[in-house]
Amino acid sequence: MKIIILGTAYPYRGGLAAFNERLANEFQKQGHEVEIYTFTLQYPNFLFPGKTQYSPDPAPDHLTIFRKVHSCNPFNWLKVGREIARKRPDVLIFAYWMSFMAPCMGTIARKVHRNGHTKNIALVHNMIPHEPNLLDKFLPPYFVKSMDGFMALSESVVHDIERFDKRSCPKRFSPHPIYDHYGERLQREQALSLLQLSPDSRYVLFFGFIRGYKGLDLLLEAFADNRLKEDGVKLIVAGEFYGDPSPYLNQIKKLGIEDRVVLCTDFIPDGEVNRYFSAADIVAQPYKTATQSGVTQIAFHFEKPMLVTNVGGLPEIVPDGKIGYVVEPDPASIADALHRFFSEHKQEEFEANVVEEKKKYAWSRFTETMEELF
Repeated sequence: MKIIILGTAYPYRGGLAAFNERLANEFQKQGHEVEIYTFTLQYPNFLFPGKTQYSPDPAPDHLTIFRKVHSCNPFNWLKVGREIARKRPDVLIFAYWMSFMAPCMGTIARKVHRNGHTKNIALVHNMIPHEPNLLDKFLPPYFVKSMDGFMALSESVVHDIERFDKRSCPKRFSPHPIYDHYGERLQREQALSLLQLSPDSRYVLFFGFIRGYKGLDLLLEAFADNRLKEDGVKLIVAGEFYGDPSPYLNQIKKLGIEDRVVLCTDFIPDGEVNRYFSAADIVAQPYKTATQSGVTQIAFHFEKPMLVTNVGGLPEIVPDGKIGYVVEPDPASIADALHRFFSEHKQEEFEANVVEEKKKYAWSRFTETMEELF
């Protein structure tokens, strides 16, 4: 088939770009012709409180990426829609994650539909954002009504789609595949040496953009538990603040845990991701809300145990007591589980189970489900 993916990709950075590029690679591996259309302007700076939207890494090899889409310019949407319609792809995949993109993607989809050939498929990461606003009630229906089918990465997102789509459009679910492009797992001592950390401590990793819904404040509160201090456990926070860092820095100081929190709060380049996961004993995702998370799939790649909270699609991915823990999103539950992990020496058992569990999340399974939808 001829497939076009419209969404975030290089030179933009982050999990969505990584997902779209990895998906394109998988389709190419299976013999399809693939192009990616990404943004000249993804969104205005006021919607992105991080340091930069752009990747410091080189462009990915073997991918055809066109920077054509301006998210705020309706004339551009019509132009891009006409261009893609003339190419007559069999499938146009819209990688959708926030309501702000609904007018842009919905308009392009309507123009492409006019060629009478292309199927518009929504690959929905979030139907309702983690930090919702009034626009989330009014904009999504415009996008949803222009789609011929929907692909979701968690059951909870399927239910969210059904709130907006009352038609009989086909909907499929397949879990987020493993992010397997971050290099090999390093020896623990090597990773700790690269990060200039002591091998005498044990480490919990919080990874990714630091946003309110991700619950870092809950994890910091949990680290005030004396049991974790006695267990010799430290917290690595690896990721960029997506907003004002002062509430977290003040919390760390107030709790008196400065000597047990390692802050690595610049954006982590792809080539350094393996250092942090290889150094960690367990990966914590204390999210307050969630659909699914790419961090779990990086942890699967590096065969690391996980602690997740009982929100959204996270419990679907992490079997409690087998490869990690599913806990309630409160500091006491988080601290209890972490203490249990270290005091009961669960790492070796959980890592062995992760090796088996990760087989469910191959990219070939994900694209097989997408092709059924096509």
